[in-house]
Amino acid sequence: MHSSILSIRSSAVAHLEKVSNIADLIEWKNELLGKTGELSSILKSLKDATPEERSTLGKDANTLRWEIEEMYEKKAAEIEEQKVQEKLHKEWKDLTERKDIQTWALHPLTLVINDVMDTFTRMGFEIWQAKEIVTEYENFDSVNVPASHPARDMQDTYWIEWGKYVLSTQTSSQQNNILKSRKPPFQVIVPDRVFRNEDIDATHDNTFYQVEGIVVGENISLANLKYTIETMLKDLFGKEVSIRMRPGFFPFVEPGVEIDFSCPFCGWSGCKVCKKSGWIEFMGAGLMHPNVLKEGGVDTQKYSGFAFGFGLNRLAMIRYGIDDMRIFMHTDIRALRQFAWK
Repeated sequence: MHSSILSIRSSAVAHLEKVSNIADLIEWKNELLGKTGELSSILKSLKDATPEERSTLGKDANTLRWEIEEMYEKKAAEIEEQKVQEKLHKEWKDLTERKDIQTWALHPLTLVINDVMDTFTRMGFEIWQAKEIVTEYENFDSVNVPASHPARDMQDTYWIEWGKYVLSTQTSSQQNNILKSRKPPFQVIVPDRVFRNEDIDATHDNTFYQVEGIVVGENISLANLKYTIETMLKDLFGKEVSIRMRPGFFPFVEPGVEIDFSCPFCGWSGCKVCKKSGWIEFMGAGLMHPNVLKEGGVDTQKYSGFAFGFGLNRLAMIRYGIDDMRIFMHTDIRALRQFAWK
């Protein structure tokens, strides 16, 4: 390239780096390509040049003209993009942001689930991930619930039309899977959502949370169950809690028991939480039925086990003094502010 053209090009590139707005960019281009611009002046002088100079200088000048046009377009696009980004940064607003929320909050069920899992993990339990859609076999047959059992009735269960599947009505639906995938001794809890065709009111919902627990090993007894539940409740409420066992029937345990615990709020003196009785109904439990263990491939001559299940919604209601279960599924943010943390 001709030395004079190279000099103009070098100067133009250096000047372009300092340009930051469209007005200066236009001025830069005019100084080079305008009627009185440097490159225009060279092109005008070609009429007085020799044929050899005219050929070389003219070719180089036109090449530089094209380069300047390209540099101009590229720089103009960069300036425009920078303006857009600056405007977005300055004027952007999140229209979904709630300005009236001053603190974050975890849902009360989340708080209770986290504490329950923490308690059982420190007791050596494994956390099992449940399924919300299960087979008829998993939900009923495998846990000793025959076809004639009321839980099979359409009034209680959400059946899936495209097969013999149901929305899990109980976390016990995972017992068979656990028994078949673990070698005794083991201890597992299953926290998850379950679904039942219930009429919704202050104490009933069609979607709620349960915790299933099973322990299988040698010489497992009701004494082991009692110790486990007392330890869990003491940890959750931060104080000594007594439990009592009453006979109860559940198809998947034998013997079965209903477990109540002493009211941690009034210490047996009676309050609205325990309905003046001093005791709070809590869960169903018992020693695992031999049929359930055999169905899971466990040698009942060598091993035994216990199982329990309780509602997390009910535990959260007791813990936080909530008197209406429907609050857990409402979207009213005011209900969650009670449990806010900073």
